[in-house]
Amino acid sequence: MPKFKVSVKNNQNVVKVPTGIRLLIRRCCQAVLATENFEKNAEVSVSFVTNKEIRSLNKAYRKKDVETDVLSFPLTSEDGTQEINSETGFVSLGDVVISLEMAVKQASMYGHSLEREVGFLTVHSMLHLLGYDHETSPLDERLMREKEEAVLEKLGISRDVTFVTDDDNN
Repeated sequence: MPKFKVSVKNNQNVVKVPTGIRLLIRRCCQAVLATENFEKNAEVSVSFVTNKEIRSLNKAYRKKDVETDVLSFPLTSEDGTQEINSETGFVSLGDVVISLEMAVKQASMYGHSLEREVGFLTVHSMLHLLGYDHETSPLDERLMREKEEAVLEKLGISRDVTFVTDDDNN
């Protein structure tokens, strides 16, 4: 069974990072790799940032001067092959950057938990790191959405079972 390393960094102080969120992110990443039959040792970095920071990154790398929920930065060599970390021998899949501020806003807007939202954003980004792109065509968008929901359902955090409870609003 391949090994997997996730580095999670909190680079913001606007939203308190919920207990268990690092484990959730790790489980989501591993579930995507298992679903995609990724058989190599791999590593990924996940960072939490502010809306201001993610807007800056979105402007710099995507030429979109707006806040967004998540950005994915796949690591590939110039010839398109996957990068190998010379120290660990693991495939370096890339970096995921999540705005926790935006995740809180979207969880409320969609009527589900912050954990469900962060889980979705993590799965979404992992699929991007593996080469999926929902912006290339309606068919690619549908394929990616189906994969996202299938992974989340396997983890028990599907859309149907993660609505906000009254306890969340207290």
